Amino acid sequence: MRSWNTSAQKDLRRLLNAWDPIGVADDVQDEYDCLIGPLFRRLHEGAGQAEIGDFLRHELESHFGLTATRPPEEVAAHLVTWWTAPAPADAANRS
Repeated sequence: MRSWNTSAQKDLRRLLNAWDPIGVADDVQDEYDCLIGPLFRRLHEGAGQAEIGDFLRHELESHFGLTATRPPEEVAAHLVTWWTAPAPADAANRS
């Protein structure tokens, strides 16, 4: 499991910007920062793909006023995989 630090926050921002459901990440790098804290909390508490997908869908619809064109569950699966993978520093320390 990852810990809350600047590197993990930047990684999560990068992943959300790659998803870019609004299509503005090239111009506005912090557009999805409102999702970072709640996502970290859910991931840290052990939320799985379904819960993360539900959260993302809810935020898209209620906060951003959009209907998902790409299923949030795909992004949720990627986020959970990222979260549960050893952080690069952790992997280097195990060698």
